[in-house]
Amino acid sequence: MSGTVLKTSLRNFFAHKGRMALSAVAVLLSVAFVCGTLVFSDTMNTTFDKLFATTASDVTVSPANAAANDEIPQTGRPATLPAALVEQIKGVEGARDVRGAVNSMSVTVVDAAGENVGPTSGAPTIAANWTPNELRSVEIASGHAPRGPTEVLVDSGTADKHHLKIGDELRTIAVTGDFTAKISGIAEFKVTNPGATLVWYDTATAQRELLGKEGLFTQITVEAADGVSDETLKAAVAKKLADPKAAPQGGHYKLQTAAEATDAGREDVAGFLDVMKYAMLGFAGIAFLVGIFLIVNTFSMLVAQRTREIGLMRAIGSSRRQINRSVLVEALLLGVVGSAAGVATGVGLAVGLMKLMSQMGMELSTQDLTVRWTTPVVGIVLGVVVTLLAAFVPARRAAKVSPMAALRESGTPADARAGKVRGALGLVLTAAGAGALFAATRAEESAPGSMWLGLGVVLSLLGFVVVGPLLSGAVVRALGVVVLRIFGPVGRMAERNALRNPRRTGATGAALMIGLALVACLSVVGSSMVASATEELDKSVGADFIVQSTNGQPVVPQAQAAVEKAAGLDHVTEYKWVEVTVTDPKGKAEKTGLVAADPSYAQDVRRDTTAGTLSDAYGPGAMSVGSKYAGEHGVKLGDRLTVAFPGGRQAALRVAAITSDDNNIDKGVKYTSIATAAQYVPAEQLPRSMIVFATAKDGQEEAAYKALKAALKPYPQYKVADQADYKKDLQDQVGQLLNMVYGLLALAIVVAVLGVVNTLALSVVERTREIGLMRAIGLSRRQLRRMIRLESVVIALFGALLGLGLGLGWGTAAQQLLALEGLGVLEIPWPTIVGVFVGSAFVGLFAALVPAFRAGRMNVLNAIATE
Repeated sequence: MSGTVLKTSLRNFFAHKGRMALSAVAVLLSVAFVCGTLVFSDTMNTTFDKLFATTASDVTVSPANAAANDEIPQTGRPATLPAALVEQIKGVEGARDVRGAVNSMSVTVVDAAGENVGPTSGAPTIAANWTPNELRSVEIASGHAPRGPTEVLVDSGTADKHHLKIGDELRTIAVTGDFTAKISGIAEFKVTNPGATLVWYDTATAQRELLGKEGLFTQITVEAADGVSDETLKAAVAKKLADPKAAPQGGHYKLQTAAEATDAGREDVAGFLDVMKYAMLGFAGIAFLVGIFLIVNTFSMLVAQRTREIGLMRAIGSSRRQINRSVLVEALLLGVVGSAAGVATGVGLAVGLMKLMSQMGMELSTQDLTVRWTTPVVGIVLGVVVTLLAAFVPARRAAKVSPMAALRESGTPADARAGKVRGALGLVLTAAGAGALFAATRAEESAPGSMWLGLGVVLSLLGFVVVGPLLSGAVVRALGVVVLRIFGPVGRMAERNALRNPRRTGATGAALMIGLALVACLSVVGSSMVASATEELDKSVGADFIVQSTNGQPVVPQAQAAVEKAAGLDHVTEYKWVEVTVTDPKGKAEKTGLVAADPSYAQDVRRDTTAGTLSDAYGPGAMSVGSKYAGEHGVKLGDRLTVAFPGGRQAALRVAAITSDDNNIDKGVKYTSIATAAQYVPAEQLPRSMIVFATAKDGQEEAAYKALKAALKPYPQYKVADQADYKKDLQDQVGQLLNMVYGLLALAIVVAVLGVVNTLALSVVERTREIGLMRAIGLSRRQLRRMIRLESVVIALFGALLGLGLGLGWGTAAQQLLALEGLGVLEIPWPTIVGVFVGSAFVGLFAALVPAFRAGRMNVLNAIATE
């Protein structure tokens, strides 16, 4: 009998392949997103691994205090080594070739029109000296290498993007000053360049213009002789550098083999790559969750439609186990087909993501496309397991069909007791979720509050999913009064159809609810972020203008001078961040940041104090601390704190002010004056300003704004923003982030729409005879289509109402929790919420197009004759 059941399940699957198609598409999309994410992230890893492996020397010597590969030093100057070390290392046994290298990311390169030719975000602009080592990763495609201070070599990607050619002039802006050179050649990468702009100069020019003087390098590269391992060479170089006679700096160096340098480079980008990978997998998980509702609905309706058939199978001897297995076999086939197609689609999705990233500035080549064997395995296993789990409940329901069902009409009677238990469980879960969300809003610390928030989101979501069928009756009736009754009898029939199977309506609406709940939650959090920041800017920032880099560069001296010379300004304030170690009066030390600013900063940013005045903190040998630090460390006004500055110098600074940590701008920051910091930090180690504030003279704000923009026109890496600009930039940044998230959530919403389509399509099949009878007694095709469209609209609005309500609750709780971090204003974006709700109605109309069209084309007599 088991063979017969298996054949029956195979026959049913292929006989109803049209009904399975949309469920298969849901599995396909979810698996495709998972596999596409894995292929995309693996390809990015391959790209960077090849780049790091190609550019890494057998042994690299760097200063011990060198910044990470992805960090721009705040001083604007990379850490250096004396050129004399090159000759010292040349004498090391096993060293075949030793060269000095100059690399700096603290540069901006502009063309003759004053346009920045480097990336404005993401990948850096790298200026380096040209050596034969560069030929490992690039080849000169045209022209020649730089031969003097007036020549520069540029990478082909930058040349193509900015239409540069040999003979064009480029101006390089560095902390040491500006200098110009003409393009002498264009270099083509042998491996994929992930989007960085690279320019090369001859060694003397690179030293003088990028480092401030000749006789310095940022790295020394050592190549091993034949038969000498990297580890052996590294040990020999370390021994040489440990000799104080050979290397006066002693052991203050960082040595890396090629493998270690590659690993370090991989670690530098791992954080960024992992965030992208796990965020995208998270959205894929949401799509899977939504897909589960679609699959459950599909199999539930198929089981209901085949009740008589299943009853006959039970009557001729099929066991419950065999019926259960029959349904699960169909689910297995669905999972395998959908997952296999999803794996192939995922590779195409990964290629599409690579093209999209290329448009955003990160170049990825399809030649590096990496499909590991684990990717299709993970995709297929995940798709099949999720499909089987989703089909488990309908399969159990099918197994419970009795042989007497063969004598009844199609459809299984609803289990009233099960419905009551389900409703009670849903209400309990919802109440528990609401309680957890309320606890999150009352938390006094972020960590426990976040736990309550996460628990509240999960429980309330489960509660709404479980209680959905119970809510569908009341909500659909309410929506029917507002939306459907105006369409007369057709609207009332649509309402009754939606109410006919509350479980089905609840599951279909729940699929749409999940995506829209996340949309509403994130909209509330994003709007609240912008409103809170805007309120804080209005309350705390007194400066008229803010000047800062668009790509993380410190403000170079020549740009600083241009700002200070701009007409119409009352004062200009520098703002430097110095990494220090502060020891309190009890002897407890901690690493922290100390803001060194001009005394006028007290006017530019209004900070409340709990003791003293902020202006006193800018006096000689003075500083301020935050109120939280003062409370935790027992610091009082007049106490002296030991501050260890970069360069090894220490100072005992007097606490002249204690700032209130109720302020959100610079919360907890310690202040001192630039003059005080300059006494203890060597000039070459004193950071440049990352941000500059400026205030106009009374009545000259507009003129000063124009003057500042004109003054900084030669320095396109810096942006001048007044307070209105700054608020708009903040709003745009949050908006871009939300749009990216909405784009990823669109996958879940697409799957939910497929669920509505599938529900309606199967519902039309289920009601074939009923539709024939309605047509026979006078219902026109137009009225029939309208009825199905209205049923779809009300289901979509039901899901939207639940989702938006749930999302508003989540967003409000999240904002209350984030108020601990300064997000003090709750802003509900009603236009977005209303727009999404109205848009859901159009989603319902779209989802009903094909089912309504098919229903309208039914032959009346054939429909009436359907069993």
